[in-house]
Amino acid sequence: MEVLLVRHRTSQEPVTVDLDSAFTPQSTDIDFEAGPDYKVGRYIHGQTTTAEFTGGPCPSVHLIWTPVPSSLTLLPEQTKCRWGFIVAAADTSERAQASFDEALELMATGDLRKSHELAWEELWLQSKVEVTGSDSLCRALIGCMFYLLSAFPSIHDTSSTFGGVSPGGLSNGGDGQDYWGHVFWDQDIWMYPAVALFYPKLARAVLEYRVRTIDGAKDNAQKQGYKGLKFPWESAVSGREVCPEDIYGQQEIHINGDVSLAFQHYLYLTEDISMFTEGCGSEVIWGVADYWVSRATWKEEDGQYHLLGVMPPDEYNYNINDSVYTNAVAKFSLQFAVELAGLLQYPAPDQWKEAADNLSIPFDEEFQYHPEFDGYKKGDTVKQADAVMLGYPLGLPMTAEVRRNDLEAYEPVTDPDGPAMTWGMFAIGWLELGEAERAQVLLQKCFKNIQGPFRVWSESPDGSGAVNFLTGMGGFLQAVVFGYTGFRVLKDCLAFSPILPDGIGALCVRGVSFLGRQLDWLLRKDDVCIIMREQTSITDMVQPCDLQVVMQKSGTKIPLVSGEPVTLPLEPGYICKVTSTSFCWPL
Repeated sequence: MEVLLVRHRTSQEPVTVDLDSAFTPQSTDIDFEAGPDYKVGRYIHGQTTTAEFTGGPCPSVHLIWTPVPSSLTLLPEQTKCRWGFIVAAADTSERAQASFDEALELMATGDLRKSHELAWEELWLQSKVEVTGSDSLCRALIGCMFYLLSAFPSIHDTSSTFGGVSPGGLSNGGDGQDYWGHVFWDQDIWMYPAVALFYPKLARAVLEYRVRTIDGAKDNAQKQGYKGLKFPWESAVSGREVCPEDIYGQQEIHINGDVSLAFQHYLYLTEDISMFTEGCGSEVIWGVADYWVSRATWKEEDGQYHLLGVMPPDEYNYNINDSVYTNAVAKFSLQFAVELAGLLQYPAPDQWKEAADNLSIPFDEEFQYHPEFDGYKKGDTVKQADAVMLGYPLGLPMTAEVRRNDLEAYEPVTDPDGPAMTWGMFAIGWLELGEAERAQVLLQKCFKNIQGPFRVWSESPDGSGAVNFLTGMGGFLQAVVFGYTGFRVLKDCLAFSPILPDGIGALCVRGVSFLGRQLDWLLRKDDVCIIMREQTSITDMVQPCDLQVVMQKSGTKIPLVSGEPVTLPLEPGYICKVTSTSFCWPL
């Protein structure tokens, strides 16, 4: 943190400002003890009081920080002055001291702020989302990208120390606040998609975090009496369930499919097979499939598999049967397991395909919509986006009529005080149907969750809940990045179907990463301009492919050449490889 005081009027008087710091080196989770001061910093260290599981480690924590004075004074001879405050946190004193020393050196040379600005300049050059015509929307989008990227590791350091992203990021809440920093489906469904679209290294870091928790997921499944992997509703370091309320860990099992979907999108965006071989991603996908098969119940009377006793994303309901979202995401993760097994020449059990083909997906023939679960009464209150997510992000095939019916059934009964990410999903649905203005009304609801002056998001519109609520930002960012562009990550292509609401002059989406290439998009009222950047090393794991644009209506194919803009009409199409739909790597 830095504080800069600038004297705006000629004066010989000292200027003093008082500082109020809420930081105290105390924790109910860590037994801290004070150590000797380190240079200009205070030092404390300790161990966590309780292991995540019996016999597990109790990590050490070391903190060095510059103390915050009660006031700062700009002396009479000074026109301006800057004060810096730093904190280093690590698992050893040596690491903490090294980081603290680096920060002190940067401060002494005047490079601390400069290095910070250069790092962000590099990120903004690689990716950016901006609109013209709405200053408030543009600032909200930049804020979302800023806070999300701040919660992820550096693109130059995606080491094994990454512990996932919590809904409140690096939370500093007390007991019960900000979800204890735990990792939920929020990471994989809400935050991950927009980040993965630009930064394959960060996307892989998310997947590697899940891989490192495989042992915990296996333990969770065994404790429930099932096979395979059961990823926890609330995850920390070990992957064992750390949710303080058992019902969520027992019943909100859609998390398994959410994790699998993130892996699937990564493969489609990058064709990085090493994530699934050397990176052990295949163990995740096949373990999830085994769990679904053992968790599902076969009923002879209707010839279908059912998932009984679950909690859907709509947490107002629990112990229900056949959550439509849960069943759909389970079906798709089973199908992906079969697909990946074929790619890796792995003998997939026949039960995976059988369960996928025969898993019940609730549908109301009379009203032509998807009831949220078996027994759902049309018109009952819903906590948050649930069944409407069948269209996006799941991509369940349905007619435009059914998609509209789902939106119209759930929009008026969704709790207006529910979590911030919800309305972005409804907005994407209306954009799919070409109703941009109706979508814009729903996006405007999100602005109630944005608190000034730094565009910090609250979980609920009244300012309550977790802050800074990254989940809401992820949903909002997806509504624009995947809604206005119509981007859909599919097996052999990146599909697009652009649409802009009135009042938005243009949308610029820079640095979309697809099959080892980076694409800059400019959407205007009448056309779309795409520029493929000069080939750069996005990641060592991805082999760049030659790409082309294919227009859906005419079938026109236009090869993309680095540095040469391609201008297209504002209509659906897709980006794919030039030569074939087969993967770039040799098997």
